Amino acid sequence: MKLSRTLLNLFARLPLPVVHGIGSLVGLLALGKASLRRRMADNLERAGYGSIPMRVRAALEFGKGMAELVPIWLSPLDRATGWVREVRGMEYIEAARAEGRGVIMLGLHLGCLELAGLYMAAHFPVTAMYRAPRQEWVHEMMMAGRNRGHGNTVEATVRGVRGLLAALKRKEAIWVLPDQKANKGEGEWVPLFGRWGYMPTLLYRLAQSTGSRPVMLYCERLSWGRGYRVVIEPLPELPADTPAAMRVANRAMEAAVARLPAQYLWSYDLFRLRRGETPPEGPAR
Repeated sequence: MKLSRTLLNLFARLPLPVVHGIGSLVGLLALGKASLRRRMADNLERAGYGSIPMRVRAALEFGKGMAELVPIWLSPLDRATGWVREVRGMEYIEAARAEGRGVIMLGLHLGCLELAGLYMAAHFPVTAMYRAPRQEWVHEMMMAGRNRGHGNTVEATVRGVRGLLAALKRKEAIWVLPDQKANKGEGEWVPLFGRWGYMPTLLYRLAQSTGSRPVMLYCERLSWGRGYRVVIEPLPELPADTPAAMRVANRAMEAAVARLPAQYLWSYDLFRLRRGETPPEGPAR
């Protein structure tokens, strides 16, 4: 373990272009795993991005996303956030805070998700919900990387939900993942990329109950390891009805992904069906 940590620390010191270069190779090698290759190809095809060049680009970005986690978690905070070359849309968060409202940041799986949340937490209080990875050493490294600046993490439990609610009542920001598979009883069936997905309702219920402003957040990888661009986008007015609000947000997410399709996490199995689950009949529209 000590040797592994030493190697990870050495890797974290590499220049970002080198990290992304190594990651690109890792992404191509990862396609050797048949289940991953099929899942990415199926997700891309169904979303309308199934060309061979796009599959290759998505694999390269997938590898970059894996490789960049180590330097983001283990580098000093100012070095990691210093890779952000541009920020677009911060005024939407500033306006909400000036109005005395909490902010719900929808951190979809687009670009460098980790750096998006860390950059925000370097500037103001952010509470993020997470699920612990299986490996304890990864969990420890992740927590050390995330709980910096004004960052705070809570597990995806009832206690964690209370932590998110408390942060919003303090008029702070929370960071949640909207495009993920919800646990049984915690979601609704809504369309995304032309398919039915069982997605979490929590963030919409929090927005309705606290009057907080939801915004979309992602972090674009710039080419050749030049750094990142953080993007904050306002959402259209969300209806009071939760499934209707989710449909509006999902359309906004689809539009964001359309701008950077290769950088979306197509390896994530959002549309898997658990035992006993049955999606609605008919096309997902």
